[in-house]
Amino acid sequence: MTHLAAFDAAFAKCPLIAILRGVRPGEVEAIGEALVDAGFAIIEVPLNSPDPLDSIARLATRFAGRAVIGAGTVLRVEDVAAVEAAGGTLIIAPNANPRVIGEAAARGLVALPGIATPTEAFAALDAGAAALKLFPAEGASPATLKAMRAVLPTGTRVLPVGGIAAEGLGPWRAAGAAGFGLGSALYAPGLSPAAVAERAAAFVRAIRSAAP
Repeated sequence: MTHLAAFDAAFAKCPLIAILRGVRPGEVEAIGEALVDAGFAIIEVPLNSPDPLDSIARLATRFAGRAVIGAGTVLRVEDVAAVEAAGGTLIIAPNANPRVIGEAAARGLVALPGIATPTEAFAALDAGAAALKLFPAEGASPATLKAMRAVLPTGTRVLPVGGIAAEGLGPWRAAGAAGFGLGSALYAPGLSPAAVAERAAAFVRAIRSAAP
């Protein structure tokens, strides 16, 4: 199975990306277990977290065949190879750097860059993006997404990220959001696995009830 096919399968199971910004390697497997048990199938460790490649490697080993693991805040071309070497298959960024996107695509990895305008969205797709991260979602709205989707190629997956709460998924889904990236509303440094499990369960319930 290609990395893209694995991502597609995980996304179909649960279109929520858990963003573990600030997570430490010593706790990441317990946090990951809480997420996977709740139904999550995609986990991101931002590269500005402590020892992120170690965390990615631990997650990739622990959850092989159960979850897709990747990196966020991937800003440099050379970071793509490092993430791949650690076992990550998903390359997420807050921006749309065509060189980073192209490097990920050339390696058969899944690129999910950040965009805020149609111009950025089309450029990212042309560079090889598999899906798009609408970021920051706090600076946009469901109406923005609906207008953008009217001009994007049919089937383009757009995921709002930033300030997403469980009770706010409905309007975004109605506007065409394919899924969501979830940050501090799901995980923040210092939260116990039990607390993360409770938040994760709430998001899984919300995404199921907000299905388009």
